[in-house]
Amino acid sequence: MSSQQLPVVVIGAGPVGLAAAAHLVERKIEPLVLESGPTAGTAVREWSHVRLFSPWGEVTDPAAEKLLAPTGWVQPDAAAYPSGGDWAEQYLQPLADALGERVRFGATVTGVARAGLDRVVDADREAQPYAVHVRYADGHEDRIAARAVVDASGTWNIPGPAGGSGLPALGERAAADRVTYRVPDLADPAVRARYAGKRTAVLGSGASAFTALAHLADLARTDDGAGTKAVWLLRRDLSDSTFGGGEADQLPARGALGLAAKAAVDDGHAEAVTGFRTAAVERAADGRLLPASEDGRRLEPVDEMIVLTGLRPDLSFLSEIRLRLDERLQAPAELAPLIDPNLHSCGTVYPHGHRELSHPDRGIYLVGMKSYGRAPTFLALTGYEQVRSVAAALAGDLESADRVELTLPETGVCSGTGLPVAPEAEQLAEGGCCGS
Repeated sequence: MSSQQLPVVVIGAGPVGLAAAAHLVERKIEPLVLESGPTAGTAVREWSHVRLFSPWGEVTDPAAEKLLAPTGWVQPDAAAYPSGGDWAEQYLQPLADALGERVRFGATVTGVARAGLDRVVDADREAQPYAVHVRYADGHEDRIAARAVVDASGTWNIPGPAGGSGLPALGERAAADRVTYRVPDLADPAVRARYAGKRTAVLGSGASAFTALAHLADLARTDDGAGTKAVWLLRRDLSDSTFGGGEADQLPARGALGLAAKAAVDDGHAEAVTGFRTAAVERAADGRLLPASEDGRRLEPVDEMIVLTGLRPDLSFLSEIRLRLDERLQAPAELAPLIDPNLHSCGTVYPHGHRELSHPDRGIYLVGMKSYGRAPTFLALTGYEQVRSVAAALAGDLESADRVELTLPETGVCSGTGLPVAPEAEQLAEGGCCGS
């Protein structure tokens, strides 16, 4: 069998991975989607209680809609805002069902390489297909030959630590019983009891942190949550841009989320502590936590910590592939200057596709949130356009692949110097479009 007859392996059955499969089917290229979880959108389901701040009309892919149409799928109201659970149940799972046997669940990719060659070997490299090593839920292993690999595995499984240096703070691991790296579901009675009437430190300055602050403030306003208090630990100072663009944000729900976080502070339900770069998490005599900053400051004891300092890509199973990644962001080198949070926060991303996503080993692409590495504010629209371009390139239609058009809603936050303000790198599942 020639390499062109082999399937394109897509890693991950999330929004962008399933969209990639739909575009490949549209191009008459056979995809094989490998998903480590038991269902479509496994990671999305872990934040099923969080509402997206992009409406349905911006979180479904056109090729996926065409694939779903013959199944009797009813397209949701384009102007309504789904929760993560809605997105998974009403769109992602039906899409995976429509793809049928092209999607394998309980299939964890443990490695990708050129067949028979490690990353050192040059000879005959381009002629070899990819070998994708897979471990299934029942324990057996397989090796799948692929003509190309589209890695849409996301960043959900590697949250950033509390430590201001990018490493876990001293004592952070030992405090695991009182630390979470996800926005808690306060509708769950057990989770609600954990935070009600308690003092909680919230770390981070993006959509996830805004969501946590707003939820804790809502809890504080209820009878059973009286006394709930958030201590918001910010690595930088408060400024006009801290809470996002507000009414200037072209995604109204995203702007409203920042305003809800501001209201939490203004109403006294959250106390902002600025310039706090966590160095250690110590234990008080009563078991509560004492976060300490690099400058020697130590907080009064907190009952819980919610750490929302961003997400990171898992590159471990790509160690035998020749990737060209930016040394800071861990994003494709050609894409990194377009998304660098040290330079960009206005929400405008230069249109990009297969060329910016390519690597020295041809035919492998990191797409979706993983393509952004540690950069923030990823939108589903970006991922859908990425995989449309990649699928066109794999089909040999370079005219279409290079015709990348993408206009994203601006955040409404830019500095007065003309340079965008750099936010803390923060992502929540779909990144920039989640959390309200």
